[in-house]
Amino acid sequence: MPAPEPSPEDRVAALRALPKAELHLHVEGSIRPRTAVELAARHGVSLTEQVAQHRFRYSDFQGFLESFKWVAGFLREPADYALITRRLAEELLDQGVVYAEVITAVGVMLWQRQDAEANFAAMAEAAQEYEARGLTIRWLPDAAWQLGADAALEVARLVAGWRELGAIGFGMGGDELMFDYRQFRPAFELAAEHGLRRTAHAGEVGSPAKIRDAIELLGAERIGHGLATIHDPALADLLAERGIPLEVCPTSNVCTGALARQLGRPAATVADHPLPRLLAAGVPVTLATDDPGMFHTDLVSEYAACTTQLGLESIDVLNLAEAGFEHAFLPPEEKQEFVARLRREATSLGVT
Repeated sequence: MPAPEPSPEDRVAALRALPKAELHLHVEGSIRPRTAVELAARHGVSLTEQVAQHRFRYSDFQGFLESFKWVAGFLREPADYALITRRLAEELLDQGVVYAEVITAVGVMLWQRQDAEANFAAMAEAAQEYEARGLTIRWLPDAAWQLGADAALEVARLVAGWRELGAIGFGMGGDELMFDYRQFRPAFELAAEHGLRRTAHAGEVGSPAKIRDAIELLGAERIGHGLATIHDPALADLLAERGIPLEVCPTSNVCTGALARQLGRPAATVADHPLPRLLAAGVPVTLATDDPGMFHTDLVSEYAACTTQLGLESIDVLNLAEAGFEHAFLPPEEKQEFVARLRREATSLGVT
């Protein structure tokens, strides 16, 4: 007799146990409503979970950016950043994540006139506590497009001195529509000179040209979101040929309205996401949550949605999990170790 089909609960349990990497994850966006309440109270602000829940719902991308700025306003000192790092690390362990490259908004810290180096040191120290529990966190400090090129260069200069604290790259996020990307070349060139890897949010709400500019002008090695690739087959070919991955975040794209905007619809669901089309076109893809606290999601849910809503087979899911390690900013031997572990445990879990 054929083996019985696993139940949905068994599938989720197997996905949770699968060793995973996450490469597009904002620590500030991981703040859950209850943590927002706790942070607010630390600074004498009365806030309820219900209000925080309401703030974490958006009708468009600008609304999301405003909410991100709002919750980041409760992060005022190193202890706050250490708290959210520990909360995120606990969630990652629960999700079966063994390696994460975490973005932190250093540009926003500077805009708020904070001691960014002290904040980052507190996060790095908090993350280090989880190495012994099987979670490796490396950092991708970023600047925000909307804060301008001079601010981005200042962030890049700071991050260049943080390599020993676990900073492995430099990136840009936020409102990609405000400026011409060529203005940011000095920041990316400085990052490259200091051995930092480069990422850029592009083509989330913008056009395919934004993705091309991020690659050709800024030297981005990975693209955050990259939804606009669906409008340009030649761009998809370019990404495939050069092995430049898109960090795909389906729930995020629905919550911010980015997916609906790219599809030219008033609304969209995860089932409408072009992730399967991107894979079919040979575009390298990794799966991520982006801002899990603000989008009410987690990595296991993203993987589960790939099978229940996007029609991917188990082998596709396993390939996505492998891609998370293969496209990490890690030395080749460390990637190989993670992939070998993934394959062993996938076999024992029946995820093949």
